Amino acid sequence: MQGLVYVFIALSALGVAAAAYFGLTFTPIEAVVTAIAFGCVAIVLVERQVRRRAEQRLEKAVEDLSRLLSTDAQAGSVLSQRINALTELKAGPRLEAVEADLSVLGAVVRQVTETVAELEERRRIVDEERTPPAPVADPDNMPEPVIPLEMLRQAVEDNRVVFHIEPIVSLPQRKPHAYDLVPRLVLEDGELADRPDFMPRHGGEDVVARLESEGIDEAIVIARRARTGGAPVALHMPLSRATLGSAKAVDLVLAALDANRAIVGSLCFVIEQPEFKALNAKERASLAAIGKMGVTLSLAAATSLRVDYAEMQGLGFKSVRIDATRFLRSPATFTDFHASDVAAYGRRFGIELVAAGVIDEQQLLQMFEDGVTLAQGPHIAGPGPVRPDLQLDRPAQAVRAGA
Repeated sequence: MQGLVYVFIALSALGVAAAAYFGLTFTPIEAVVTAIAFGCVAIVLVERQVRRRAEQRLEKAVEDLSRLLSTDAQAGSVLSQRINALTELKAGPRLEAVEADLSVLGAVVRQVTETVAELEERRRIVDEERTPPAPVADPDNMPEPVIPLEMLRQAVEDNRVVFHIEPIVSLPQRKPHAYDLVPRLVLEDGELADRPDFMPRHGGEDVVARLESEGIDEAIVIARRARTGGAPVALHMPLSRATLGSAKAVDLVLAALDANRAIVGSLCFVIEQPEFKALNAKERASLAAIGKMGVTLSLAAATSLRVDYAEMQGLGFKSVRIDATRFLRSPATFTDFHASDVAAYGRRFGIELVAAGVIDEQQLLQMFEDGVTLAQGPHIAGPGPVRPDLQLDRPAQAVRAGA
């Protein structure tokens, strides 16, 4: 900007020289001297004005700096006063008073908690006195099945054992989640006997192992054909110590699973809790080997949920089945958790709670309110035959007997 001003001064000086030479008849030397004198005067005036503006800006900057320093000094003074005030305070007694108040508050909260727990315990005792829990069935004291072992053995030889499916639904939509493979015995008159009527409770391990082996073959065929048809299903098969205690039976199971790795994710073995608790080291190793093949496990007939969920997760368990009637009547016999928290706790380990034996709509709603999202029972659906195109090819006499 200043350079442009000097250019204008030079042009003005040339104009003055030209006017003096042509208009005032000055000699060329006089015109040049006049132009130089005009330029010097103009430059002096411009420099004076520029210096005055610079001095004014400098004075203003000094005033602003002085004002900021004054403000900082005031802030420092206020801060010093506050620090001195804090230094004079005695924080020790005040903190002791606060700690005493917190201690009193903690004692009050503890007393309230103990009172509430006592009231809940009294209420639970009153409820148990009004509705005593159903007696727990002891597998060792249960009566023997109505069909004797020799008759069952003969029926197995005659291929009169058929496998039906019973659905496990997910709540609240009640969509099929999986299917239980249920063995049923075809009697001479064509009637069907359910598992409790013929499955031996003492002895007959060879028959039980054979039935479970046939169930595995049936489940593999159903799973393969369903997968081929574009509608894969999950199947749950019974498993007991009769199979786990036999090295030959375990080898057959492992071989069958190894040959059908494409569908092992659709298979689940169901073992009852009394059987699971009675497993020895060898049988637990066999169960762990089966779980490592990729199949899942389910704990059935659970009378207590006080189990090691981490251990069950390591073995491959994905669900635990409880009797809905007994659980709703007396949940304290199953767990120390609140009824609405036990299902959520199991999900932390990837284990779902299944309500088995649901007999009416009220039980279904109550179990769902407690967080149980899987259910099974006569109220939902009973065991039914598998579609003929999914069944294992059996001898004609067994097919006619099953029909």
